[in-house]
Amino acid sequence: MSEDTRTSDGLAPEPEGIGRRDVLKALASVPVLGVFFAGWYQKKLADDAKREAIMAELGLGDGAPAVIANAVSSPPGDRVRVGMVGFGGEGESLGRCLGFAHPDWVENERRNAEENPANKALATYLDQDDLNVSVTAVCDLFDVRAERALTAAANAYGPGARTAGTAIRYHRYTDLLDDPDVDAVVVATPDHWHTRIVLDAVAAGKHVYVEKAMTRTEEEALRVYDAVTASDVVFQVGHQQRQSESHIKARQVIDAGVLGHVSLVEVTTNRNAPWGAWVYGIDERGTPETIDWQQFQEPSPNKVPFSPERFFRWRCWWDYGTGLSGDLLSHEYDAINQILELGIPETTVSSGGIYYFKDGREVPDVWQVVMEYPDRDLTLMYSATLANSRWRGRVFMGHDATMEVDETLTITADQYSTRYSEKIQEDIIDPQRPMFSYRPGSGGVDAVTSATAAYFARRGLLYTYRDGKLVNSYHLHIKEWIDVIRNGGETSCGIERGFEEAITCHMATRSYQEGRKVRWDPVTRRIV
Repeated sequence: MSEDTRTSDGLAPEPEGIGRRDVLKALASVPVLGVFFAGWYQKKLADDAKREAIMAELGLGDGAPAVIANAVSSPPGDRVRVGMVGFGGEGESLGRCLGFAHPDWVENERRNAEENPANKALATYLDQDDLNVSVTAVCDLFDVRAERALTAAANAYGPGARTAGTAIRYHRYTDLLDDPDVDAVVVATPDHWHTRIVLDAVAAGKHVYVEKAMTRTEEEALRVYDAVTASDVVFQVGHQQRQSESHIKARQVIDAGVLGHVSLVEVTTNRNAPWGAWVYGIDERGTPETIDWQQFQEPSPNKVPFSPERFFRWRCWWDYGTGLSGDLLSHEYDAINQILELGIPETTVSSGGIYYFKDGREVPDVWQVVMEYPDRDLTLMYSATLANSRWRGRVFMGHDATMEVDETLTITADQYSTRYSEKIQEDIIDPQRPMFSYRPGSGGVDAVTSATAAYFARRGLLYTYRDGKLVNSYHLHIKEWIDVIRNGGETSCGIERGFEEAITCHMATRSYQEGRKVRWDPVTRRIV
């Protein structure tokens, strides 16, 4: 618009009909209230002008939803037959995301919705896309969980109703992989089993969805990487926050250069409840007769007598996982890697200890990690405590602005910014207030009704939006995997991203265990 077409206050003229000045005159004719509302309306116009100026400066459009390549599966196409290996809490959740829920879960969520209409967990589940998949085989070393998997696979109530049917229970995963009626496997076991199952699945030509962390050790990560890259299987690591609108919008912010040079990123984990420190409930039905303990500990470096604590709370011991590293740092790192594409750090140093949960565990409950990227002139810092719930979030610190990302996104200009200095001086940008805020959807994450759900939702790990509709992030992530199996393409967290996550986490673990700074050698592909 040319300069001479603007009004004296620099704003665009009103269209035909009732315009801005008509409103001001009408309000001014009303005693007292007219003066108040006329002033309010004038301020609104000024604020709108500032907003337009800021959005034009940022080049982020009008804050519309992030552009997301939605994984549109083809239900009329070939049915994908899935084998579930591991059906604990995570495995059962992934089963629901495929379209198969246990009847007990359905009934429990129905009651929750009746007691609290804001709880839309069941409604969100029922609104999932039908992926045209069936669960044809299950394997779990705990008989109770295996039976739950069989019941869920046969439940003809929900998105998978038309493909629900009888699944076969296998006591060993190798027998499941030999089943010709299995096209793909979901691996939701403790970490120490991931590598064996993935390698054998790839050798059998089965597509793989594996939960994080991808592997338990550095050597395992190398073996999985080499096997998957040499195969034609579709591979996905379970970092469902890659489907989050706020994370995808954050990537657009970085690409637009809104923050200026980012030199420091801080990510955190604060939890302060038994579940948050992996003190999960111990099922009284878990006995040597119902749990195949010898098979459970086959891949672990140390063999011990039957232990319900170790079976149900396995993340507390190095024999089965990597504690904070593989469970929580892995999520935070992958979120940053999605947004910044950092890759594996050059050096890592970590410290911490068991400061609160004196329950016989081996892994720390307070932990700090510093990762250096000298080629990017950037430091990534991770800080965690499992004995305090104060929210600290994810913070990207650039020369010109700071961005905070969780299920929402806010950007605040730095008072000493070079890029925004003129607009700060002109009082168009206030460094004390966010100059950009993005919240997916329109009504917030309204399915959150518990402290546990609130934690995961705030971190973008539970729900996101598509076209304003609440959607389970797990469902979108597994849907993407199924879509690529059926139609081709690439998954968002394939073997390259999975390898970067695994090595980064193993560097942090190695540093803590050996009490020294470690370095990644990309030539020898070794942590040194």
